[in-house]
Amino acid sequence: MTSATTAGRRRWAPYLLLAPMVVWLLAFFLSPLVTLVMGSLQSGSFQEGFVFTFEVANYVHVVTTYWPWFLRSVAFAAIATVCALLIAYPLAYMIVFKSGRWKYLLLVLVVAPLFASFLVRTLAWTTILADQGVVVGALRTVGLLGPDQWLLATPVSVIAGLTYNFLPFMALPIFVSLDRIDRRLIEAAGDLYASGFRAFRRVTLPLSLPGIAAGTLLVFIPAAGDFVNAQLLGSVDTQMIGNVIDSQYLRALDYPTASAISVTLIVLIIGLVTLSLRRARTDELF
Repeated sequence: MTSATTAGRRRWAPYLLLAPMVVWLLAFFLSPLVTLVMGSLQSGSFQEGFVFTFEVANYVHVVTTYWPWFLRSVAFAAIATVCALLIAYPLAYMIVFKSGRWKYLLLVLVVAPLFASFLVRTLAWTTILADQGVVVGALRTVGLLGPDQWLLATPVSVIAGLTYNFLPFMALPIFVSLDRIDRRLIEAAGDLYASGFRAFRRVTLPLSLPGIAAGTLLVFIPAAGDFVNAQLLGSVDTQMIGNVIDSQYLRALDYPTASAISVTLIVLIIGLVTLSLRRARTDELF
C-alpha cells in the first residue's frame, strides 16, 4: 500500500465517519422541515386537496390571527424557565457541594421522573392541584386563595406543569458545570478574604454560567412548543400555540395553516434564542 493511498484514506476517514449522521439529519430533520415549509405555502381544502401555490398569505393570516397564542406561549415558557432556574440551581449546588457520598444517588432522583411517561406526570398534577387537594386547601387556609378560587385551568397550573416536567433539563447542565469547577479556585477566593457569598458571586456563579445557558435553552425551547400541559392543566383561555397546531392538524384538517404556524414558531424560537445568546455573549462563556 503506497503512502499516497494511506494519506487519501486518512483524508476521507472523517467524512466517512460523519456520513451516517449527515444521512440521518437529511432523512429525519431536513426532509420533514422542507415538507413543512412546502405545506405552509399550499392552498385548498382537505376535501378538494391541497396544491402548492406559494400562498404567502398563509403566514399573514397566522401572524394576524394567532399572535396572542404566540405571545402567551413565549410568556409561559419564559416564566417556566425562570422558575426552573430558581429551583434547579440551589438543588444542583446542594448536590454538588453538600451531599458528599450521596451525590450521585440524589442526581438519579432528579432524573428519575423522566423514566415515567410525560403524560402520566402531567396528569398527576391534576390531582395535586385539584380543588379539594392538599395544595389548594393549604393556600385557602393561609388566605392566599379565596373559597371560590382554584388553581386548575389557570396560567399558574400550566406554568407549574411546564416547570416540573422540564426541571431535570435545567438541573443536569447546571450540575455538570458546578461539578467541573476546580475547588481550589473557591479556596483561593477564601484565602483572599472573600466571604462565602462573595466567593460564590465572583467565582462559582460565573463558572456555572455555561450550564445555566444550556439549561435555559433545553427548557425554553420545548416549553414554548408544548401543548400537553396547557391541554390537561389549562383551559381555553390558557391554550398555547401548540394546542392551536394540534387543533388545525387533527380537527380542522387545515394543513397549510398548521404548517405555517409551525414554521412561524420555529423561526420565532430561533430568533429569540439567537438574540438572547448574542446579548449574553455565550461565545465567551463556553
